[in-house]
Amino acid sequence: MTALVVVGTQWGDEGKGKIVDLLTEQADAVVRYQGGNNAGHTVMFGDQTHILHLIPSGILRDTMSILGNGVVIDLPELLKEIEELRENGVEVKGTLHVSARSHLVMPWHRLIDQLREAGKGEKKIGTTGRGIGPAYEDKVGRRGIRMGDLRHPKQFLDRLEEIIAEKNAMLNHLYDASDQCFDPASIHREYLEYFERIESYVTETPTLVNSLVEKGRRLLFEGAQGTFLDIDHGTYPFVTSSNTVSGNACAGGGIGPRHISDVVGIVKAYTTRVGSGPFPTELLDQTGDSLRSVGQEFGATTGRPRRCGWFDAVLVRYAVRLNGITSLALTKLDILDEFETLKLCVGYRMTDGSTHTDFPFEGHEDVEPIYEELPGWKTKTAGLTKYNDLPMRLLDYLKRIEELVGAPASIISTGPKREDTIVLNPDQFWKS
Repeated sequence: MTALVVVGTQWGDEGKGKIVDLLTEQADAVVRYQGGNNAGHTVMFGDQTHILHLIPSGILRDTMSILGNGVVIDLPELLKEIEELRENGVEVKGTLHVSARSHLVMPWHRLIDQLREAGKGEKKIGTTGRGIGPAYEDKVGRRGIRMGDLRHPKQFLDRLEEIIAEKNAMLNHLYDASDQCFDPASIHREYLEYFERIESYVTETPTLVNSLVEKGRRLLFEGAQGTFLDIDHGTYPFVTSSNTVSGNACAGGGIGPRHISDVVGIVKAYTTRVGSGPFPTELLDQTGDSLRSVGQEFGATTGRPRRCGWFDAVLVRYAVRLNGITSLALTKLDILDEFETLKLCVGYRMTDGSTHTDFPFEGHEDVEPIYEELPGWKTKTAGLTKYNDLPMRLLDYLKRIEELVGAPASIISTGPKREDTIVLNPDQFWKS
């Protein structure tokens, strides 16, 4: 067994970037298995802060970094990210590998995404407008363009003419946006120029991944967003357009399930969400404002303020079961340092008066959270690196979370920097 999967257990923004960076120190390769540039990892590396949207954070350690077939790629944005890394002294040549089977986010995907969202008014989903959803739609509808298609200019142009005829008809008749129609020839020229710059990175990543498995290499699989933005298991329709759960590491990364040894669930010590949709423990008061302010809860991709609330154990317990999580990485515990009292959601009271301790299929908008209160630790923990230095009340809070969600903690993060971390059992990862 050589593969470790890292997955977010809430609505994303749990701090996966830092944990992936930490675990990458022992990995031979990092594989991104889904999503696009609609999410971001913020990683503090030395005295620099890097915000990565597509490229795995393992690139900062010169670790082989793979964009799998399940990722949708905005090609100009990927090239921009490569250039920004180079400007910061990080060379990606020979380290970054991009799947020929990955689908491209094309200009019409971004435009249609934005036009749709604008037309929904108060019913908007909260999409980033980056075209990720429409790109996945076209992938499933067999109307997509894959990275490897750009190797064949004539066939690529034929595909563009067919696809753009349909998209222009939509813009004309559905969105009344005839002034924003696309020209196949100009898109063809533009993307062949992009491909000339990226071609040396493009390869058959499933073959590459499985060759690493056969050599006994240590692989780390990471996705974007979190469990409850999963297209099947999240708070539909307020979700992303791909499977964010650990099971998709196999389909989106090109690996068989028998090779996965562990799944680490990243858990924020409270709960946040960006965009629209249900959020049972959301705090629309001074406490919520305080969590946002102290925790610097603003989206790495959009800069949007995150909605904040108390820890939801119902939510995370479902994520533990769904992902087969073997241990937890707790992040942002230090943000709770100044709170007199902390609350944990242990159940939901439905509108009919019934109570649920399992995450329900529907009715999330109207549930009343059932809270259990614990005393805060009221002392500074930011930057602590020894387990024995943690206050007893923090350990009580941590233990109660473990009991409620059904998984033990393996990593405790006490700040944004790599060194602000306590690894409880270093030998449990990368089991052979």
